[in-house]
Amino acid sequence: MKCPPQPGGISAMRLLRFYDRSCWHRMGYKKVPLLHQLADLIRYAGVREGTGLRETGRSVSASRERHRTSNALVVIQVGLALVLLVSSGLMIRTFQALIHVQLGFTAPAEVETFHIHVPPEMIKAPERLVRMDQAILDNIEAIPGVSSADFSSAVPMDVGADSGPVQVEDHMLQGQLPPARRLFWVSPSFFRTMGIPTVAGRDLTWDDVLNKRPLAIVSENLAREYWHNPSDALGKQIGNPKAWRQIVGVVGNVYDDGTSREAPATVYWPIMDADVFLGQPAFAIRSARAGSQAFMSEIRQAVWSVDPDLPLSAVHTLDYYYRKSRARVSFMLVMLSFAGGMALLLGAIGLYGVIGYSVSQRTHEIGIRMALGGQGEDILRLILGQGTKLALIGVAIGIAAALGLSRFLSGLLYGVKPTDPLTFLGVTIMIVLVTLLACYIPARRAMRVDPMVALKYE
Repeated sequence: MKCPPQPGGISAMRLLRFYDRSCWHRMGYKKVPLLHQLADLIRYAGVREGTGLRETGRSVSASRERHRTSNALVVIQVGLALVLLVSSGLMIRTFQALIHVQLGFTAPAEVETFHIHVPPEMIKAPERLVRMDQAILDNIEAIPGVSSADFSSAVPMDVGADSGPVQVEDHMLQGQLPPARRLFWVSPSFFRTMGIPTVAGRDLTWDDVLNKRPLAIVSENLAREYWHNPSDALGKQIGNPKAWRQIVGVVGNVYDDGTSREAPATVYWPIMDADVFLGQPAFAIRSARAGSQAFMSEIRQAVWSVDPDLPLSAVHTLDYYYRKSRARVSFMLVMLSFAGGMALLLGAIGLYGVIGYSVSQRTHEIGIRMALGGQGEDILRLILGQGTKLALIGVAIGIAAALGLSRFLSGLLYGVKPTDPLTFLGVTIMIVLVTLLACYIPARRAMRVDPMVALKYE
């Protein structure tokens, strides 16, 4: 009986060491016969060392290829996580900016809105139509809890307002088309119901409307565009040379296109304008009861007491349109946050796996280092340095990609630049911390390696 040889090719000197006296003593022999030694030596010396070296070389080469592939995947995952998290961070900054935007109107949840469909024969008689709408307002204002009511051509943020060119008498440019402005046709109390502040001048009155006085009200940004000071806009002529209208009031800007875009320059015309096509006038009622079913039931009765055949549609509070204007930004924020979080998690798991695999492959090396006097802190720095290197390469690639791709988000951003340094810095720090944490666990495990066990590790 003899000790089994080791696979992979064995040299003569290794065989002699292998068949030492202690081995034979363990097997019950007191002396190793010379004949047996020579026989085994001839038997195993025929196995070439190159065979074992080639097998080992192929194994090492394959291991290195797998290691490089794993490192490349980790770098890609970290870079992708940075791109998605930067996009998510920009959307978060945008969302924070939108929350603090002054909408141009107050307490939108307290404003109930709806449309009515007017019979075609009544549209041909604007004065009769206005009288009917005025009667409906009178009935609505008699409902308990109603503080103000109006009707107009559209509800702010409902994307139902018209746009068209508007000329200014003292700023006419020959041969050039005047810029398009947002147009609303409104009744008196429209600004009070919506909570739009008056900056200069006055509101329209029913006397102005019913007597068809050529008046207009403009937004503050339009007044500043032409006259810099809102009060200087009062008395100026606006509209077109065939039918100039005098500006009697300047009101606050309204974000009719949503808070993610600039407030459009707006002109408000009296509701009795003969050119208005009011087939579906929009009503608005300010009340603390807005949004309740009981309140809407009373409103329907007030409308149907004037004409029982008038259908109501698009029954929503003004807050509904405000939240709808933020829906696209909110959806992008949620999706990018989810994708960024998943990418960061996968990147951390991948880095943990790569560092853990590297530690297992270097167990023998770590044992030698510690046997030669290496400290646990040195091993910790070695492993963390490897992970940090991969993380920094991924961060560099991710920053370059994010700078190139973030411009595609510019249409969704508000109050923040696509290259916002605070967002890039915050995301970079977070990714580095997460990757260091992913490396710390394998590094701590490497620090606890017993040198004697590691030296025997194959």
